Amino acid sequence: MSQPSLANAIVKRPWLYKIMKPLSNWYCNAAGYRKLGLKADDLIPEESETVLLALKRLPQQEAYDRVFRLRRAFQASLAHQLLPVSQQTKPEEDVPYLSPIIREIEAEARERSDLETLSITKRKH
Repeated sequence: MSQPSLANAIVKRPWLYKIMKPLSNWYCNAAGYRKLGLKADDLIPEESETVLLALKRLPQQEAYDRVFRLRRAFQASLAHQLLPVSQQTKPEEDVPYLSPIIREIEAEARERSDLETLSITKRKH
């Protein structure tokens, strides 16, 4: 149950991309999650079965890194402090790692649903 995205439409239009890219960078910096060492996919709520299954499918190292980032951000938040600049997430490090798995799981669920509702009829010659 991922959120709809206009990213593909924006990337296909260079003039729109030039307008939206600085706005996107500003918004990500204003959101503040990078200053706590988090990635955007760390903010996805773990309340749905799809996300929980995606977390189980993460490689072991990525799952460990995610837990480390969340705990470090929680500690920094409790202390009302931001991480030093060297430990903050840089824009080039903020790549999706969970969203592709979620999309894959949703595609599998759609395919399973389509196959379960498939009805077979005999052709008459």
